Amino acid sequence: MLGILILGLILILVFWKYPIGPRPQIENGAYGAGKKIAVIGFCLFFFVFGIWRHQLTELRIMNNELRKINDLDKKTTLIGIVSTEPDIREKSIKLTIDNIKIETKKGTTAISGKVLVTVNKYPAYKYGDKLKISGKLETPQIFEGFNYRDYLKKDGIYSVMYFPGIEILDRGLGNPLMSNLFSFKNKFKTAAQSLISSPQEGILEALIFGDEENISQEWKDKLNLTGTRHITAVSGMNITIISFLILAFALNLGLWRHQAFYLSIFLIFLYILMVGAPASAIRAGIMGFLLMTAQYFGRLSQAHRAVVFAATFMLFFNPLLLRLDVGFQLSFLAIFGLIYFQPALFDLFKKIPDPKIFPLRTTLSATIAAQILTLPILVYNFGRMPLLSPVANILIVPILAPLTILIFLFGAAGMILWFLGFLFSFPTWLSLTYVTKIIDLSSRIPFISLALQNIHWFWLVISYLILGFIIWRIQEGQRLKFLNPPVRKIFTTG
Repeated sequence: MLGILILGLILILVFWKYPIGPRPQIENGAYGAGKKIAVIGFCLFFFVFGIWRHQLTELRIMNNELRKINDLDKKTTLIGIVSTEPDIREKSIKLTIDNIKIETKKGTTAISGKVLVTVNKYPAYKYGDKLKISGKLETPQIFEGFNYRDYLKKDGIYSVMYFPGIEILDRGLGNPLMSNLFSFKNKFKTAAQSLISSPQEGILEALIFGDEENISQEWKDKLNLTGTRHITAVSGMNITIISFLILAFALNLGLWRHQAFYLSIFLIFLYILMVGAPASAIRAGIMGFLLMTAQYFGRLSQAHRAVVFAATFMLFFNPLLLRLDVGFQLSFLAIFGLIYFQPALFDLFKKIPDPKIFPLRTTLSATIAAQILTLPILVYNFGRMPLLSPVANILIVPILAPLTILIFLFGAAGMILWFLGFLFSFPTWLSLTYVTKIIDLSSRIPFISLALQNIHWFWLVISYLILGFIIWRIQEGQRLKFLNPPVRKIFTTG
């Protein structure tokens, strides 16, 4: 690594100041290959810096105190606070415990680390509860086809505990803002459950909050089969697409550009708060904010620089996201799909109408553009190659932005006054019924998707090399179009 670092610095220092090329070209402003070689030096420099930062993170994991007492043949007693909203599953609840103290014969000692505790659904535990937990600490397992250990590692969790003995010591010790947000979320769910029937209500909760507890296994299988499971997760791809469509939708309603921009920012901010502001949603919100800012200033083609900078900033704090967080990968790739493919697709779909009330051409081009670059990652991670499922996505994803706004209005109205919620429940139920019908009918189509197991990472490399070449060709075509605009004859009279 030191050798690569020195090589990079030499390339920067030597070739940045003295460009390579024939003297007449240099004098005319053509810098030859000099600065390109210097750029390679910068790439080598930051490559080494990234490896160093990743190794620091791995070293911190190795020195984690709680991790060192995993897999002992005895019970461990911990005292800690529930630091996030409980993750309610079909038969259990998962609690993330932080601010941990370990009980020893000499008393309690503070210890670094977090632990994921799996408990029964009853009695119920809440965010901010202080618990005394007694059980066996274990290292997360690696299952066939799913590395659960890496999945938790990206969130700083290296220890798990299953069905321990628990005693509640205190309540209400969490952040007051987060406590109010989770309370608001629960009231929202209660209003929805009283006015919307299943399976529409389960899809509503999954779409807004990413909670699948009220979706039956039958419907989960249908979502998997049709390639629409991503709509039930608060994923980076969804927030990215929704942020893009909300701004376009607001502009088509007749709002001024700055009004549409601030309204879109507020709605995305409200959405992230409503889902409990998890780290994944915050990261996706940052990406969406950058995308909307680029749209606002009319510089979508230059947005890739800000996106790369934001991604680098996030990876500086948590380099594990790059390889282990699929949501981060999807949000990053979805934005690049919108930047590079959406304008070209918008021109390609010029025969499709784009009315102000529902900008069909804009939503269709944005939906397909985001899915083009995310498809290889989805296939690699979830083992399904959609054959006809893009049809279901094209029919569903364009309505996600207006549907999300409608659900916000429905939930807020239901919490204020039951009758208002009752009125808003009709269009909400009708829209959700459209989504469920598309999923149900699509799941019955033979050969809608192909199951692929044990896909090699080399497949990803080939896919993104091909997509990179397509992007390069699109960029070259746009550059030539800009440099050589069509000649128009000008006729004058008089």
